[in-house]
Amino acid sequence: MARSDVVVIGAGVVGLSAAIAAQMRGFSVTVIDREGPAAGASAGNAGAFAFTDILPLASPGILRKAPRWLLDPLGPLSIPPRYALQIAPWMFRFWRACSPSRVAHSTAAQTSLMDLSRAELEPFLVETGTLPMLRKDGALQVYESKEEFDASLPGWEARQRHGVEFRHMNADEMAAIQPGIAPRFTRGTFTPGWFSIADPKLYTLALAEHFRARGGVIELADISALRPATDGVDIVSTDGQVRNAARVVLSAGAFSHRIARTLGDAIPLETERGYNTTLPPGAFDLRTQVTFGGHGFVVSRLSTGIRVGGAVELGGLDLPPTFARSQAMLKKAKTFLPGLETTGGTQWMGFRPSLPDSLPAIGHASTTPNVIYAFGHGHLGLTQSVGTARIVADMLSGRPAPVDLAPFAPDRFR
Repeated sequence: MARSDVVVIGAGVVGLSAAIAAQMRGFSVTVIDREGPAAGASAGNAGAFAFTDILPLASPGILRKAPRWLLDPLGPLSIPPRYALQIAPWMFRFWRACSPSRVAHSTAAQTSLMDLSRAELEPFLVETGTLPMLRKDGALQVYESKEEFDASLPGWEARQRHGVEFRHMNADEMAAIQPGIAPRFTRGTFTPGWFSIADPKLYTLALAEHFRARGGVIELADISALRPATDGVDIVSTDGQVRNAARVVLSAGAFSHRIARTLGDAIPLETERGYNTTLPPGAFDLRTQVTFGGHGFVVSRLSTGIRVGGAVELGGLDLPPTFARSQAMLKKAKTFLPGLETTGGTQWMGFRPSLPDSLPAIGHASTTPNVIYAFGHGHLGLTQSVGTARIVADMLSGRPAPVDLAPFAPDRFR
């Protein structure tokens, strides 16, 4: 097989978007993945282009809620006891990222990437033939009390400063947008600029087909190491096979840091294990995504069903799944949306690759300019996939980046 100009490691939504963007610049591209397209978090996410979600997970608000949440093993945030020591260094960096100055820095950087991603999205969907999958239904965040609503206001004020459109609502106004919400939710905030995709797995698979149709190659291999070489980069798989590429883009999701470590880059990526249950399409008359922020989960309308999911379990890559978390969210969803039919669902668990400051790592490896990192998007991989792809394509083409990349530098945690 002829040597490609670029090899992308990772066939999730970020990797495939970057591969297509590189193709559009005239590069020949091969994608390598351990399981194939849409096998990880790109398949089971909530399907949202959450352009208004500019506030980092690391924030003073999370620090206030975390102790209460951590006491509930099935709550919005949990750390399995046997993983607590291993994740302690990451949690220390997360705690440091919660200072007001760092939150302001992360919010500004996140906003720049969100604005780029939103601007690039529809042209990319047109190019790939996936525009009919785009939905513009907005999202509704609901609150159970005046106290919970008031606690959210500083976050909305921060979004307002960055140009995010939203409307606060009472119960009657919420019901006009989304009937069937339990009366315990007395206030809400609607963000019309929150888009979604009909189904994230089908979308990612459609990107893979478009990539192949343009001459791209997708190979199955479990990559264990990258090595700088005189003629580019050697790519080593677990079976001992060595490929060579002129340049490599590393977008292997939650497994990316293990590969980056072989180039001498210790990037503190951790795994937020996300859980959901996808119910049949007729399970509820859902008209917009509904976010139950106080309980850490969302309910999303897909073309393939109603998805109830979210929460954060900081448990790494190797522990078995805790599907009781999916069941707990589904039970709450039935209480919060009394008309929800909860039978016939399919459970799922996936790995969200997350860095302590909620920003991805986008930039060159420290030991070679021939490797570009593009991973660590946390909950925002789908949202920021097209913007990240634009940045990667510019880097491959030797063009200036469309946003300041300093906040996303892979070595920022040294």
